[in-house]
Amino acid sequence: MLVITGGGGFIGSVLGAALNECGRSDLVIVDRFGTDGKWRNIAKRDFSDILSADGLLPWLDRFGGEVEAVFHLGANSSTTANDADEIIAGNLNYSIALWRWCAAAGKKLIYASSAATYGDGAAGFDDSGGIDAFKRLRPLNLYGWSKHAFDLWALREAAAGRAPPLWVGLKFFNVFGPNEYHKGEMMSLVVKNWRRVAEGEPIRLFKSHRPDYADGEQLRDFVYVKDCVAVMLWAWRHAAGADINGIYNLGTGEARSFLDLINAVGAACGVAPKIEFIDIPPEIRPSYQYFTQANMTRLRQAGYVAPFASLEDAVRDCVTEHLAKADPYL
Repeated sequence: MLVITGGGGFIGSVLGAALNECGRSDLVIVDRFGTDGKWRNIAKRDFSDILSADGLLPWLDRFGGEVEAVFHLGANSSTTANDADEIIAGNLNYSIALWRWCAAAGKKLIYASSAATYGDGAAGFDDSGGIDAFKRLRPLNLYGWSKHAFDLWALREAAAGRAPPLWVGLKFFNVFGPNEYHKGEMMSLVVKNWRRVAEGEPIRLFKSHRPDYADGEQLRDFVYVKDCVAVMLWAWRHAAGADINGIYNLGTGEARSFLDLINAVGAACGVAPKIEFIDIPPEIRPSYQYFTQANMTRLRQAGYVAPFASLEDAVRDCVTEHLAKADPYL
């Protein structure tokens, strides 16, 4: 069996769809579904069990011998969360418990870290250099710190010889794609705005408050969720003991502007987008990032050779094959 924490969420449900396509129906989906329609993300999935986050560790005590790997994608991903006790319990301590279980049981672990660990990017976006380099990073919010704290903990445990036989942490950059419809204001700009673009309504982007960036030319490493899933499948297919253990960036390696992103949405919809620029709210202006770009050298050196979709191709697929369909769910 394959366990997917966060299996009803955005990235986790797309991973579940890909695993079904690989012929795997023995999925254990771990999530909280609530009342926001998240259940629709798994409505087409074949699975063997659905568990709450609190129910997973007791379930592993009973059935863990049947588990092949754990994909740990579940977390409180709000960048404005301020309850440190809740974040520590749900993001850090829960991850530690799963790591310890996988290490003791000899199971593969693939987990989600985040580019939020890089903070304002002053220390760069390089995933090489090991624990000493990672310790120089300064995340800007509680969510980013929780991911960073677990990365450091995992590296220390691995150095001490207390690691799962195969473990891979992935620092996701700006992921977008189908099945993020339940995220409300946290949806990507593509999913949130494609219909407004298609209907000729204006789209609001932040102005630049720095002289070295024009309005809308702030840069992000936008990466398609299907490409992220392909990387996770690549890691999972390695045999335990394979020499790929470690933490890797997961972006495209190419920063693109928000204007590029919205223009790609316009091209996919067959219209020229109308864009209005608004001030960045003063409360987030000090921590606003103007540039993110994953250094993808280590993942390539580890043997991942598949190409990443261009921004234009990824947005076109997202809009035409999913968002514009009567049923947009994977």
